[in-house]
Amino acid sequence: MEEAQSITQNRMDIWQKYHEALEPLENAGKLRRPIIPEDCQHNAHMYYILLGSLETRSTVIANLKERGVNAVFHYVPLHSAPAGVMYGRVIGELNNTKELSDRLLRCLCGLE
Repeated sequence: MEEAQSITQNRMDIWQKYHEALEPLENAGKLRRPIIPEDCQHNAHMYYILLGSLETRSTVIANLKERGVNAVFHYVPLHSAPAGVMYGRVIGELNNTKELSDRLLRCLCGLE
């Protein structure tokens, strides 16, 4: 707790570097960066990007791995996780949830 402020500031600095560095790729239509509404704040817990497809995400992860960068996809939709299948119930296909989950790539922001 004593280091919370410096840890959060470190994450914010890393988050901002990602955001600035990835702007040209977003402008070129290659990915989408997080959108933070003007009246909201975040704590830089993580940085993510949305890619065009699962295939693109898999290719990006493989290319980063070749360069020694560990990039991961982060979310398995709860309804399709083992506990969700066992205990949950779903009405409909939840296609948007699956599609966005397939395109999401998590970028680490420091201490996790």
